[in-house]
Amino acid sequence: MIEFVVEVDASGLNCPLPLLRLKKALMEMGSGEVVKVIATDPAAHLDFGVYTEQVGHQIIEFTKESDRQIFYIRKK
Repeated sequence: MIEFVVEVDASGLNCPLPLLRLKKALMEMGSGEVVKVIATDPAAHLDFGVYTEQVGHQIIEFTKESDRQIFYIRKK
């Protein structure tokens, strides 16, 4: 299991709210720390992928279940 310092539950939220919640959590974290994000928005993986690539954070694990996606993102 991946250790994380913050969990963001963005279930039921649609774009851009899951991304905004992720950004807010990352602003309060230190470099190298990991955030877990739970999202139900089907486009969340696209939004998070583009964002992390642009700013240098790393998606270290992504799993997709029937109704939700779970991301573990390491802050650069």
